[in-house]
Amino acid sequence: MAVDIVMPQMGESIFEGTITKWLKKPGDKVERDEPLFEISTDKVDAEIPSPSAGVLKEIKVGEGKTVPIQTVVGVIDAAGDGAGAAKSAAPAQAPTPAPAPKAAEPARTPAPAARPQIVPPAQSPRPAAVAPAAASGPAPSAGSARPAGERIHSSPLVRRMAKEHGVDLASIPGTGAGGRISKQDIEAYLAGGDQPSTQVTEPTTQEFAQPAQAPQRSAAPPPPPPATSGGQTRVAFESAVPREKMYFGNYEVQPMSIMRQRIAEHMIASKHVSPHVYSVDEIDMTKVASLRAKSKDEFEKRYETKLTYMPFFVKAAVAGLRAYPTMNASLDGTNVILHKEINIGIAVALDWGLIVPVIKNADEKNILGIQRNLNDLAERARNKKLKPEEVQEGTFSITNPGVFGGLFGLPVISQPNVGILGLGAIEKRPVVINDSIAIRSMCYITLSYDHRVVDGAIAHQFLHKVKETLENWSEPLL
Repeated sequence: MAVDIVMPQMGESIFEGTITKWLKKPGDKVERDEPLFEISTDKVDAEIPSPSAGVLKEIKVGEGKTVPIQTVVGVIDAAGDGAGAAKSAAPAQAPTPAPAPKAAEPARTPAPAARPQIVPPAQSPRPAAVAPAAASGPAPSAGSARPAGERIHSSPLVRRMAKEHGVDLASIPGTGAGGRISKQDIEAYLAGGDQPSTQVTEPTTQEFAQPAQAPQRSAAPPPPPPATSGGQTRVAFESAVPREKMYFGNYEVQPMSIMRQRIAEHMIASKHVSPHVYSVDEIDMTKVASLRAKSKDEFEKRYETKLTYMPFFVKAAVAGLRAYPTMNASLDGTNVILHKEINIGIAVALDWGLIVPVIKNADEKNILGIQRNLNDLAERARNKKLKPEEVQEGTFSITNPGVFGGLFGLPVISQPNVGILGLGAIEKRPVVINDSIAIRSMCYITLSYDHRVVDGAIAHQFLHKVKETLENWSEPLL
């Protein structure tokens, strides 16, 4: 029995993933839940386990390819028949050598019948805008002539891009399985000429080649621009100055990782969608710091886990979210969704980016439960062992720039939340208490919030509740 391997969804706002590495080859035996391939998204670099035991029959999506979620990326023969695997491995690898395209090169016209790949028109004579239109005229008749009322197959990402650009998906030929419209299809359509996006990069390189033709010094000319096309991606990587003004003297070019590219896209999207407002408060952490100092050794000895400050802030945030549920919400058009669960995402810094695993039902956990959950999530995040459901369904977020010595930060909201709490460094400072100067352990906290849903009054009352909870801490630790 054939079992499809699909690209999993790694978070609510993630619509696609990039396969960075296949850990098995066609014909290899796999066990259920054995790591099968690695993927990268804006929030997760993860190993994806096999959905079934058997033999890897076919790899449909190669390394380095980005596909929408729920796309079939491979097939497992659950029967585990070695002979069947050997047979299937041969056809699976047949496309790798390139004789087929060479043979098909002289007769290019019938090729779209076998695979709907449209040959791009020659774009060197750029002023002749009529020529591409004429060249692309007959092509849509093969793929875009949809019967009236036929269902259009596309991913949420494609539909969002179409909505952003006012594009009717019915006019775009789908090159995916069953006529599915892929991200590459809509990017090619937006770039003009309906050509596949893999072939759009060449004209784009030529487009930017002119400034680099006359270098003023012996330094190497700028490299061709990265292939970013379509909608949000293009906006995320726009530059404020011409490209040629960035490349001077001695320099080194380092391509952005897939995770870093996706973070860039989603941060731009969050700033574009949510009107960010920031509020700052200061907390006297002396009582909590003293309690932690007294209890941390016994806590670690008894429970075999270290005690950090983060569980205290999580508990305080829970108190604030209970008192002001507007902060524990999402916005869908003109509907405000008030979440009944309190699921707090904690930003974890990685060597290769950032990830936000979620502590589910944080309001039901004590300090020990939160600390264990937090340590487990952070450890598995750094080892690429997080499960998809562990980075989903967050209702509020906390980030801690203070761990790196920052006094405070103004973080970007993690969509679809409406708020994120930033924690500054806890340090001793002189403060005035009852007209006397005392040395206290102080900490700045910041709240970034979406002004479409949250007003300043609610934001400051929320911060005051967090402050009040920490300054008057009463929950025992042992």
